[in-house]
Amino acid sequence: MFERTHRFSTKTLLAACALGLAASSMSAQTGSSSSTPPAAASAAPAATLPAAPPISRFDIFTGYSYLGTHSTVKPDGVQYSSMNYGAIGSAAYFFNKYAGGQFEYYNSPGGTNDALSTFEVGPIFRYPMKDFTVFAHGLVGGARLGGASSVHGDPTFFVEPFTMGVGLTAGGGMDYDTPLFNHHLGIRLFQADYQYVHADFGPALSNGVAGGRANLNAARLSTGLLFHFGSIVPPPPVTYTCTASPASVYPGDPVTITGMAMNLNPKKTATYSWTTDGGKISGNSSTGNIDTTTAAPGTYTAKGHVEEGNKPGQMADCTASYTVKPFEPPTVSCSANPSTINPGDSSTITAQGVSPQNRPLTYSYSASSGSITGTGSTGTLATTGAAPGTITVTCNVTDDKGQTASSTTSVTITAPPPPPAPVTAALCAVKFDRDVKRPTRVDNEAKACLDDIALNMQRTSDAKIAVIGQTAAPEHATKAKAKRTSKYAAERAVNTKDYLVNEKGIDASRISVYTGVADEKGVETILIPAGAMLDTTGLTPVDESAVKAKPRNPAKATHHSKKKMTM
Repeated sequence: MFERTHRFSTKTLLAACALGLAASSMSAQTGSSSSTPPAAASAAPAATLPAAPPISRFDIFTGYSYLGTHSTVKPDGVQYSSMNYGAIGSAAYFFNKYAGGQFEYYNSPGGTNDALSTFEVGPIFRYPMKDFTVFAHGLVGGARLGGASSVHGDPTFFVEPFTMGVGLTAGGGMDYDTPLFNHHLGIRLFQADYQYVHADFGPALSNGVAGGRANLNAARLSTGLLFHFGSIVPPPPVTYTCTASPASVYPGDPVTITGMAMNLNPKKTATYSWTTDGGKISGNSSTGNIDTTTAAPGTYTAKGHVEEGNKPGQMADCTASYTVKPFEPPTVSCSANPSTINPGDSSTITAQGVSPQNRPLTYSYSASSGSITGTGSTGTLATTGAAPGTITVTCNVTDDKGQTASSTTSVTITAPPPPPAPVTAALCAVKFDRDVKRPTRVDNEAKACLDDIALNMQRTSDAKIAVIGQTAAPEHATKAKAKRTSKYAAERAVNTKDYLVNEKGIDASRISVYTGVADEKGVETILIPAGAMLDTTGLTPVDESAVKAKPRNPAKATHHSKKKMTM
């Protein structure tokens, strides 16, 4: 039965692929055919071709589905029928042009007999073309299966209905991307899937309910509507350039800034705005006019902004420089006292301005950090909250003609002393003096210590740990004991590391094992924070390739659990 259904599914998928290739070929021929002669067609500029539709980021599909199956419930041999009425829906999110993830829900409301619902997730892959998109997916998830109608024609004996199971789906199909609603609506021409469902109805009951197991091998065909949202490939971004004319003027002369925007959407209304750091600018179109009457001599920047929306790519800025030439500007020098201070202290800033025409001067200040106050020839720099380093202070003077001059000085904030270096810390110790027959085994009483160490390692992800195995003098008091117990210290350290790695999930590279010289049956643990150094005096690294770890013995499986595992 499985081979028959598999052959049917294979033929269905091959037919779907052939139909997809034929549709793609027809689309390509339609796009290339034209009544225009070849020479005239090649002469047409590329800019006249329509833009390709956007590739969606999120697809939602809903439609009708038919499920064909002739599987049976074993051991009673009850046969399932095809499910002619089914609803299907899916949601797919694409990470790029070709690959994404999908959730799919299928439901055939057949009552208690021959009814199936599945909810599955998995990867989906697509290949978008001009008007069509082919796709393939593989899904896994849960299934809710209703029992077949009756056993051997006996209407009083039924399989237990609506049992949860597992489902697997693999297949593909083809979508037609319509131009409707700005390419947001598509049609799923077909979706052909192979579907497998396993459900266990349990043992037969005395009240007329039969048990058994169902393994459905089915071919599923679906069609419906597809809704596209978002876009993988955004439209070309808006660009904006502007120029100043004339580029150099005297105070009071006008400057015109002209902007040119590219890639604007003709269906939207563009909004323009202008700003400048010299003079006054006006205009709400692609042209701005600057009044330089109040502008001091210097080079300034006018900034234009155009936007069609608030998303990236729908707005752009441009800048244009122009120069206001000075007549006879003043000069200024700037100094700080003291120039080196502690965090939170203040410094006095002194500005000495000179005007060639002895015009009255006004002062202002700015600082790269901290805060500065003052309107005369002196100002005060406050450093509360400023980080250690160099602060640049700018002293400005302006005469009554609006001509300016600037000078800078620096104030250094000394850095506080560095924090103390990290050091190692001893953690809890593990004892091995309770199990005489297995003197190197990590027992249950050692778990509390090791579990606490594991939590400590998880909280400090950049720290490491040293595990130091020890032996006691009585363990090797005689020559015979010494030969047998010479590796106890190494085995205790390796077994402790094995517990932390394999049972607590600690990265093995963060654990180093040693043997020590302490006279005790145990293991010492030392935490090594990042930047700290371990004192290895008296410690010998363990060759872990020569010492085989002996993990804790797992609990033996009961007869009941073994039986359950074989179900």
